[in-house]
Amino acid sequence: MKILMVNKFLYPNGGSETYIFELGKKLHEMGHEVQYFGMEHEGRIVGNHAESYTANMDFHSTKLQKILYPFKIIYSHEARKKIRPVLDDFAPDVVHLNNINFQITPSILYEIKAYEKQNKRSVRIVCTAHDYQWVCPNHMMMIPSDGTLCFACRGGRFGACTKNRCIHNSRIRSLLGSLEAFYYKNRRTYALVDTVICPSEFMKKQLDTSPVLAKKTLMLHNFVTPPDTEEETGAWETIKKRLPERYVLYFGRFSEEKGVRTLLKVCKNMTNVSFVFAGTGPLTEEVSRVSNIRNAGFVRGKALKELIAGAAFSLYPSEWYENCPFSVMESQMYGTPMIASSLGGIPELLSDGVTGELFEAGNAAQLQEKIARLWDHPEICQKYRENCKNIKFDTIEEYCGKIIKQAYQS
Repeated sequence: MKILMVNKFLYPNGGSETYIFELGKKLHEMGHEVQYFGMEHEGRIVGNHAESYTANMDFHSTKLQKILYPFKIIYSHEARKKIRPVLDDFAPDVVHLNNINFQITPSILYEIKAYEKQNKRSVRIVCTAHDYQWVCPNHMMMIPSDGTLCFACRGGRFGACTKNRCIHNSRIRSLLGSLEAFYYKNRRTYALVDTVICPSEFMKKQLDTSPVLAKKTLMLHNFVTPPDTEEETGAWETIKKRLPERYVLYFGRFSEEKGVRTLLKVCKNMTNVSFVFAGTGPLTEEVSRVSNIRNAGFVRGKALKELIAGAAFSLYPSEWYENCPFSVMESQMYGTPMIASSLGGIPELLSDGVTGELFEAGNAAQLQEKIARLWDHPEICQKYRENCKNIKFDTIEEYCGKIIKQAYQS
């Protein structure tokens, strides 16, 4: 089978890139041919034989380009033009869309359909939804200015995005987001997609509010890939020397929507507890100023596995509708119980009172109470730790098998 992976970034940049690289690698190992389409970039690590990519869009470039960007991010004629040589050369059986918003745009769906018609052959279009963009113009179902969780745009009422300045707290950018959403809704563009893979039941429920998507969604929790055991151990040995004997771990992005500001308030009140934070983000300086937090910085691979496995328990206090966070799966996979907020897809991954505990997002008092309880009662953590041994998430092999049967061949 020939599979064309489409993603705006073709270099390591975030979750969707990790997803397409791991998925593409495993599909190739299984005997399928995989190529990639997206933006050209000096850091690009995958590509296509036609060597056709869109230009790298720099949102901090010349005034003329900035004037043109509002039109390009809604509908990209360049992306339509550049994907065609790839389709003609590769002749894919499946086009698997991922993060295409702004730089690529859904305009490429029309070129795929034009290619089908002109070549009298069927191409299956599959999309993995990495966020809520198709039902919420700012992708997060949250009003960023005050952190309010929001369902106002569901059902196609996208004007709420402009009213609430949901995109970068800017009226103009929010208006563009609303216009884009209305444009593709009115053209029923997303009806051209055959299957939408939703990494959580919560995500599926949100996308099912769109009439054109309701019968196309497929829920598949993300896969978990163990780190490379052959990776050099120097990084872990360096980190290990700076760790307290017993600690509570937060690993992930240091940002508001991840609940880090709420967590920092709790940490300041619990001077008897040793916390370790691993990651980076806008709140890095604030993290580093709390006396009972040791900031390990960005940690990955085997060092991250050891850091997670060595924690008394971990924390995931997110305050937005998380989809299928790898952190929640990884913690349990490495045998570490977790306290996490009960938003979005998180409750689908963590069994409350079995492999960890859930709390009300943003409720600092409740979070502090649960941390204190587990810190003071290691026997509870041990019970949860034993239960973690029985939890099972899909490996990349199992996940690929499901995608092929349920999405690529349906």
